[in-house]
Amino acid sequence: MTRTTKFSLVCSTALVAFAGAAAAQSVTIGITQNNVGVDSYQTTYEQAFMAAAAENPDVEVVVLDAGGDVARQIAQIQDLIQQDVDAMIIWPTNGQAVIPAVREAFQADIPVVITNSNIAEDGFDFVRSFSGPDNVTQGARSAEIMCDRFTELGIQDEARIVQITGQPGYTTAIERAEGFEQRLPEVCPNVTLVESQPGNWNREDSQRVMEAFLVQYDDIDGVYSGDDNMGVGALNAALAAGRADEITFVGATNFAVGYDAMGRGEYWGSIYQSPVDDAEAALQTALDILAGEDVPFLNYFDTPKITQENMSEFDRPVF
Repeated sequence: MTRTTKFSLVCSTALVAFAGAAAAQSVTIGITQNNVGVDSYQTTYEQAFMAAAAENPDVEVVVLDAGGDVARQIAQIQDLIQQDVDAMIIWPTNGQAVIPAVREAFQADIPVVITNSNIAEDGFDFVRSFSGPDNVTQGARSAEIMCDRFTELGIQDEARIVQITGQPGYTTAIERAEGFEQRLPEVCPNVTLVESQPGNWNREDSQRVMEAFLVQYDDIDGVYSGDDNMGVGALNAALAAGRADEITFVGATNFAVGYDAMGRGEYWGSIYQSPVDDAEAALQTALDILAGEDVPFLNYFDTPKITQENMSEFDRPVF
């Protein structure tokens, strides 16, 4: 049984238990997401969230998408407050900008769960729980993957790398870069991070960023990308330039395209994170809060390292 299947069974069982405990009392949970359609992770997350909710007849959901627009998400939060939902799940488009709206939900006595990407610390007092990955740890683990590979190649004292980050101002992008940049000098102090540029979670943008890096730098030993969608964009640029064989590519969320590139020997490693786990964890966190259970503020699920050497232990991502 796979990791994802195990998690799904746990969540399904818990949803049934919640239904019994609630004595058929319906609850309405509203969710406003970041930008469904910008990548396959968010699209799969939405599908998994609605599927998990559909398994429980006593749970109704209002599913909204901000389309990457902060103003739209703020309006959606205010709309969910007007609808008087029992709990609210928010995937922030911007961790700082949404805080006033989250405060409004708090003042309306609506428990808020932040999913996937946390809000800025100034807003923590208005949130019941964060459900998602530990992005700083993910970045740190990616640095360890990179350093281990350089050590195997014998270039740990001379390697030069570039970084492609996610959308500027987006908490996940900030935290993954922070984790990577803090951990890399601890494990490989002589590796040089030459430059960082945003790829905006977009494969085409990241390919253009990498094309510029390849023109500017004759010596690039590694590329760290905030997720595999961007990482494969960088890989495509290096393949077109005939320089992919000399570069180690490491990401921080393993997409299917990254997994396949690892299978071909073109992409070295990443962090295994399931959008199904992510969605089910967020819904279950909200249900646990409504059931009066003690939920930790930082409710992380594990995201292990995956490389060419251990990828057979993991199912191909569904996104």
